Amino acid sequence: MSLIPESSSQPPGGSSLLSYTPEIAQRTAALYERVSRVIPELEWPLHAPYIARIAELKKQRNAVILAHNYQTPEIFYGVADLTGDSLALAQRAAATDADIIVLCGVHFMAETAKILNPEKTVLIPDLEAGCSLAASITGADVRLLRQRYPGVPVVTYVNTSAEVKAESDVCCTSANAVEVVESLGVPRVIFLPDEYLGKYVAGKTQVELILWHGHCEVHERFTAEDVRAYRHGQPNLVVLAHPECPPEVLAEADFVGSTAGMVHYVAGRRPNRVVMVTECSMSDNVAVEFPDIEFVRPCNLCPYMKRITLPGVLRALETLEHKVEVPAEVGLRARQAVERMLAVGRGPGR
Repeated sequence: MSLIPESSSQPPGGSSLLSYTPEIAQRTAALYERVSRVIPELEWPLHAPYIARIAELKKQRNAVILAHNYQTPEIFYGVADLTGDSLALAQRAAATDADIIVLCGVHFMAETAKILNPEKTVLIPDLEAGCSLAASITGADVRLLRQRYPGVPVVTYVNTSAEVKAESDVCCTSANAVEVVESLGVPRVIFLPDEYLGKYVAGKTQVELILWHGHCEVHERFTAEDVRAYRHGQPNLVVLAHPECPPEVLAEADFVGSTAGMVHYVAGRRPNRVVMVTECSMSDNVAVEFPDIEFVRPCNLCPYMKRITLPGVLRALETLEHKVEVPAEVGLRARQAVERMLAVGRGPGR
């Protein structure tokens, strides 16, 4: 079966078309067996030639591919070398000895990888892979908040741009946010930018939080009515929710935690039936690891995460586009905020 890739993914110099050959079918057979529950058999001939070619180019380029939990299974399991949530990707980006990092996630994650690896080439396959939450605040906004609340330290969620991190005292993830806030030893902090995560953290600490009104467009769409609908007729359903969801959604959940926290819960408790109230691809990726568990899939997709595709990853490795750059002075200050976070909490992140 011959496949004509998108024009943006054509190799430089006009190489032959990608084809699903018997040799590629054999090379990728074990991988497909692993992901067959979440990728239809009809789709595999479309993915396998890209997966095989990307594997070759990674070796040639001494490249490593990092993929967030919200990436689709053909990326998460097909080509990624390192996977996880925001904190895990930050930690692994800091530890890699590869020359090139391809970040399969959104732009702020690629910036974080560059901040921690200023000497390496960091690529993001699509420059439009942004984040509604990160876009809700700027470095100028943080400076104005500091003027309004002089002397109050700023804790910033990692889901922010490099310039916002640079204006902050310390970063956090959804998993270590309470620990980070309390580590400062102060009665009051500015917590940015996710309002719902901030409200969740405020309920777990005596520290007063000054909040920003930023939201994730995926998580804010969930409602308490959605959760009750998932439970209808399924009395044994276990509901796991991300703290970026509205408070009334969290109140309906059996467990609230980061994406990695959800995985740990499933691994430890082994519920028969579970719903993860977060980005849709998360359930697909976790289902691969736990074939004995039934996953009810709430399909709220992140349009930015879904801009990352196998043709885009291949193009990035072929052309070394798009390079992520962070100004040196911004990167240095942002790195300090990220490293303070890594020093405080070593647990799973977003």
